[in-house]
Formats: sequence, C-alpha cells, structure tokens
Amino acid sequence: MSVAFTREEDLEATAADLPDRPISPHPNLVTPAGLAAIEAALAAARAAYSAAQAHGSIEADRTAMARATRDLRYWSARRASAQLTEMPADGRVRFGGAVTIEREDGRTQTWRITGEDEADPAAGSVSHVSPLARALIGKRLGDEAVVAGQSVEIIAVD
Repeated sequence: MSVAFTREEDLEATAADLPDRPISPHPNLVTPAGLAAIEAALAAARAAYSAAQAHGSIEADRTAMARATRDLRYWSARRASAQLTEMPADGRVRFGGAVTIEREDGRTQTWRITGEDEADPAAGSVSHVSPLARALIGKRLGDEAVVAGQSVEIIAVD
C-alpha cells in the first residue's frame, strides 16, 4: 500500500506508544548531588507534562504527551526509591567516594562511585553496580583488585 493511503493519525498514534524507561532492580543509592539531580529531572518532567497538557487536546501532539508521561513515571519512581547514602570516611573505597587506581601499564585513573542515574564514565563517575565499583568497594590504599582481567593497585582513596 502506498504511503499516500495511510492516515497521519495512525503514524502519530504509533509514535506515541513509547515504552517505559527501564528501572534498575538494584537499590537506588544516591549521593546528595544525585538526589538533587533526580529532583531537578522530576521537576523538568512535571513541567514538560504541564506544557504538553496546556497545548490543547492530547490528540494535537500525542508524542509530546507520551514522552512527558513516560519521563514523569520514571523520575517519580526513581525519587520514590532513592536512598540517600553517606558513608563514613574509614579509609576504604566506598559509595560516594573517589578512588585512584594504577593499572599494570602505569596509567592512573580516578573514579567516583555514585548512583546509577548519576554515573557518567566520561566525567569520571561510575555506578556502584558497575564491575569496576564492585571490584574496588571495601578495598584500602595499597590493596590490589582485578578489573577487566587486569590487576590494579589502589593508590588513593578519598
């Protein structure tokens, strides 16, 4: 069938059927900065939902309404499950802290261990459920760990 014989409404309805954003099965541990980011994202989702409602009937822009509704559900669930976690500084690698490792080839890298929504490897933060964080949490200065099949040494803990 030619595209000329399809109804625009059908294409709009298909575009509006957005799947929910997946919610992690892991505990939603957050740092104070992570909690603030979730609250900001929730406020933005509420604003987008209100804006989509204010633009007239839902049929006018079903995609915008679907996107706003999906994001509002996701950020509401993430805020409801957020567990603000601040660990004491005891010299161990911990959630919310930073760790510097030295790889076998001499490269050093510093990572901050954060919640899943806050993690940004390009900016130097990894999720507490990442393989890297799991290998390092609980270790102390001078300890070794295996990361991606390579031995690394912990040279600083913040």
